[in-house]
Amino acid sequence: RKALNRELSKLFNEMWDADVHRLRPGKDYTIDVQGKAGPAQQGDSAVQDNAARRLFHNVNEERLKSIKTFATFISLLDNYEASTGIAEVVTPEEINENNCFLDAILATQVMRLAHDYLLKKNLAKPNLADFKQQLYDIWFQLYARKEGDRPDSCGFEHVFVGETRHGKEILGLHNWVQFYLQEKHNQIDYKGYVARKNKTRPDKDDQVLSIQFSWKGSVKPVGSTFIGVSPEFEFALYTVIFLLSEERVTRETVKIEEYELQMVVWRHGHHIGTAYPVLLSTTSE
Repeated sequence: RKALNRELSKLFNEMWDADVHRLRPGKDYTIDVQGKAGPAQQGDSAVQDNAARRLFHNVNEERLKSIKTFATFISLLDNYEASTGIAEVVTPEEINENNCFLDAILATQVMRLAHDYLLKKNLAKPNLADFKQQLYDIWFQLYARKEGDRPDSCGFEHVFVGETRHGKEILGLHNWVQFYLQEKHNQIDYKGYVARKNKTRPDKDDQVLSIQFSWKGSVKPVGSTFIGVSPEFEFALYTVIFLLSEERVTRETVKIEEYELQMVVWRHGHHIGTAYPVLLSTTSE
């Protein structure tokens, strides 16, 4: 396992502490982890379901709607065609929604910390309008997931919304708000948690989870996600890691709060391919 990146850990903890929009477990939402997920392969259409109930027992939607970064984020979730290989059509209204979301997150302390850090490294434009354009290109600029296809994907769609490939494989979908809303509309079926070595089961106040679920007829054997955090927090984390490296895949080990995580970011040219946290351990064990 890679050595802990202390510099990034320090920055990400400052962001965690500054994340005033984060929802609090047991107060703003309740999760129900239930049983441990069984074995599964990518592309399985059916697996054993070890969770009869939903993962999200309840979420304070009033709070979500009243926080601008969550509200503008939620408006983006219906802008995409899930299937890869089908060209995305971006309407002027959607471009406007993307801009409203970026404006909202750029007004937060979390994104300010990320911007300041990237400025020190000479990796971001000092002017906020230029930095916003940089974020737009990284996250919202369309590209083709497979060579020769029409532009059918972007970093935001993959990481936060999720995509399917040939109707058999789930790609991305590493965001708890999207998971909750899809579950509420009976689109997602939570199958159970994926346990780590030496850890019996997650707690209901764990804010990073590995889970198994089915969506649009396919199973995701293991997907990991932050729970309760604001969209700006995830956006800031992944953007920083993306800009720090030119590698096709970057893995950075960080300690955020009580969680030791491997942050994984894949690049697709100048854009984000995918990004997610992998839980290594928690100090509360």
